[in-house]
Amino acid sequence: MKRLENKTAIITGGSGGIGKETAVRFLKEGANVALVDLNQEALDEAKKELGEDDRVIVVKADVSSAEDTINFFQKTVEAFGKVDIVFANAGIEGKVHSFEDYDDATFDLVMKVNVKGVYLSIKHAIPVLKKAGGGSIIVTSSITGLQATAKAVAYSTSKHATVGLMRTAAVELAKDKIRVNTINPSPVDGRMMRSLEAGYNPEEAEAAQKNLESLIPMGRYAEASEIADLALFLASDESKFITGTTNPIDGGMTC
Repeated sequence: MKRLENKTAIITGGSGGIGKETAVRFLKEGANVALVDLNQEALDEAKKELGEDDRVIVVKADVSSAEDTINFFQKTVEAFGKVDIVFANAGIEGKVHSFEDYDDATFDLVMKVNVKGVYLSIKHAIPVLKKAGGGSIIVTSSITGLQATAKAVAYSTSKHATVGLMRTAAVELAKDKIRVNTINPSPVDGRMMRSLEAGYNPEEAEAAQKNLESLIPMGRYAEASEIADLALFLASDESKFITGTTNPIDGGMTC
């Protein structure tokens, strides 16, 4: 039997690199998948790339909106009958600035998406997963949620907060057979890192990439597919006694 046979997963940030790679893994292992994101065009393109009309739905949503969050859970249950896995993966990076120069509006936006969005996904997953008899909630945090990161006050703060949300939920929901864990990646090759590289060194983003890679013992960024492999493990019954954990996937960066 496939590892996610007869299971249904919601993936927020579903049209991004990690979201799409995780959808590929989940589909291959037998799951139905609901991709959730803010951009309808990007969602439609992601669904087309996946090529699974009957096992994939897409739902446009702002994860920081309770109404939108309730709606994407309802749409998923309507399509597939239940939800077993929630991958709260949506997030934004904010800006690269010193603490004293950081823009208040940007800070608020990052908190709204990265923290409130995760809070709402967990909150509204609870009754749905209880009805399914349990399940797995996976949150994309970051190594910046485990250690200090200069010039990323909003992002780092938000990712520390997601660890707190995860731990609180894990303790409360263990009795309901609902597991809650974070994935804590190092830099992952893709759009977000291009934005951060440009922020760290606007004149020479490639030099910023090389500098960041030099901080990783394995000498490179993670690939989205590698994050998806970890998400698959945490979604599957292979992790049935794992809850409340942070899971660095960082090429040795937090050693």
